[in-house]
Amino acid sequence: MNRCIRKFLTIVLVFASVYSIAQQPGSAPAKPTSGASNSSLPSEATINGFLKQMFGWNSDLSWKVADIRPSEAAGITEVVVVFSTPKGQQLSRIYVTSDQKHAFTGEIVPFGADPFIEIRQELKGVTGPSHGAQNPAIMIVEFGDLECPACKNAQPNITKLMEDEPKAKLVFQNYPLEQVHKWAMLGAKYLDCLGRQNGDVVWKFISTVYEHQSEVNEQNADQMLKGYVKEAGGDPDATAACAAKPETEKRVRESMALGQKLNVNSTPTFFINGRRVVGFGGNVPYDVVKDMVDFDIANATSGK
Repeated sequence: MNRCIRKFLTIVLVFASVYSIAQQPGSAPAKPTSGASNSSLPSEATINGFLKQMFGWNSDLSWKVADIRPSEAAGITEVVVVFSTPKGQQLSRIYVTSDQKHAFTGEIVPFGADPFIEIRQELKGVTGPSHGAQNPAIMIVEFGDLECPACKNAQPNITKLMEDEPKAKLVFQNYPLEQVHKWAMLGAKYLDCLGRQNGDVVWKFISTVYEHQSEVNEQNADQMLKGYVKEAGGDPDATAACAAKPETEKRVRESMALGQKLNVNSTPTFFINGRRVVGFGGNVPYDVVKDMVDFDIANATSGK
């Protein structure tokens, strides 16, 4: 997360539970994305009022409410907000209690003797390109975005991890942050098509795009991506034709929907045997992630 945005959220929102969120008279609740009735969710107007009171003092920070929906925890509303500063943008989550009087940030995590079992079940149907063990002890799923600088930064770590962990399998799932990155959706389409054509070439393509990420923009993306396909050993014309088909975008959006179901709100987000890891390549050190993988492989091998 952008350091400036993280600082604002840490200083202010960690104390947000002591503030009341006043329901504004006459404001219509935003349409929920699933499940709950409109009246059970705070309105976008109320949320914007809250954000203005919390952050309005800083002229360098702006925001956009991207989604208002019931969270996986009963009685809690999840609000997805795009925060922006001159240094960049970041999606973040704010949780609102059922009485709409308190808010908090952080992460709602599953609980139980095997807390990640349901996530593992959801991830059994992943369709992205994969490499690693043919009969893996564990699976690592990355939800990534080719335009995302943090994904680029994580690439050397995940590459080393797969070299160090021969019993693991890695799957890349497209999760382009359309509201933040302008050519990410096109990149996801190219990746999807190339992955379906040639499983080896797609990994070279991913590395090549990350290497040249700063050279790509919304205007030249199609031309540049075709060049990277060719450099990786693929067929640029066939890949571009595939990327233009409606069914390709449908597959990308299905991957995004899976990520949304699993509460992915930033990239890269990794699921290691179902365990959610955000910040690999950033504030989560390589050794920490390797220890997690070693632990999961040992427990999978022992049947525990």
